[in-house]
Amino acid sequence: MPFFRFMFSDLQSDGIMALINTDLPTLKLISQGKVRDVYATSSPDHLLFVATDRISAYDVILRNGVPGKGKVLTKISLFWFEKLKHVIPTHFVTADIDEMPEEVRPYRDQLEGRTMLVKKAKVIPLEAIVRGYITGSGWAEYKKLGTVHKIPLPKGLKESEKLPTPLFTPSTKADQGQHDENISPDEAAALIGQELYDKVSSKAIQLYQEASEYALTRGVILADTKFEFGLVQTPQGEEVILIDELLTPDSSRYWPASSYSTGGPQPSFDKQYLRDWLISVGFKKGLEAGPDGKGWKMDDVVVEGTQKRYEEAFKMLTG
Repeated sequence: MPFFRFMFSDLQSDGIMALINTDLPTLKLISQGKVRDVYATSSPDHLLFVATDRISAYDVILRNGVPGKGKVLTKISLFWFEKLKHVIPTHFVTADIDEMPEEVRPYRDQLEGRTMLVKKAKVIPLEAIVRGYITGSGWAEYKKLGTVHKIPLPKGLKESEKLPTPLFTPSTKADQGQHDENISPDEAAALIGQELYDKVSSKAIQLYQEASEYALTRGVILADTKFEFGLVQTPQGEEVILIDELLTPDSSRYWPASSYSTGGPQPSFDKQYLRDWLISVGFKKGLEAGPDGKGWKMDDVVVEGTQKRYEEAFKMLTG
């Protein structure tokens, strides 16, 4: 059982309680991820997705949370689900608790603003990553090999430079506590089948292109993002739909366009701030449980800084 199941919510300096764990005793918990708690409902076709205030970096869940983060993530996802619904059907059903199954309503105080009723779907075991700029692990690979996910790229690219065209760069979808692994397009196609791979990759590219073009009108660069897809049964057969969160700072790399320049890392509205702090205080592979074995806990200034970045991303994107 993950250690965060035993943690209590942390009261931050501004008096807002971070919801680390949901407490819905009459509902059946199906899974608990890095951020989301997923519950069964009385509807056989639907699940309850709850975005907590947990936060992770490098696949490590921090001991304390970011107050209100789950609500910001939910608002951003809802914004994008609506804006991009013409591209592909999604699992989203409603965020209105009054429209959810009756057994959900007694927990309104916990769930308001951070929960969605969604369609059940068979998860496609692939992290559908689209990169429009070369940064992060893509930049690290390019410096060594001249490739990203084994895809050859032009010589002479600079860190954070815009790519000639967006790249679909999949990774494996690891179990909780395990690390996703970058794989090539050919390996991804072998994993899920060429026909399904073609559908997922084309939709992921289209989603990224439309989202990045819009974000730029709001003064934000969408450098890269991760989508997840699932399959639902319809009278016409299995249909690919968009699932999980959508284009949040947890799953995307957002940069302010006003300060963008190539040749180095960029300021960001996402988890890079937290990642940089973790590295600065000694995090490295093998120390996932923290130097004392009790996990990693953010300093108050890091909590506040992360909170402000997420809120700023929401305000800039949605106006």
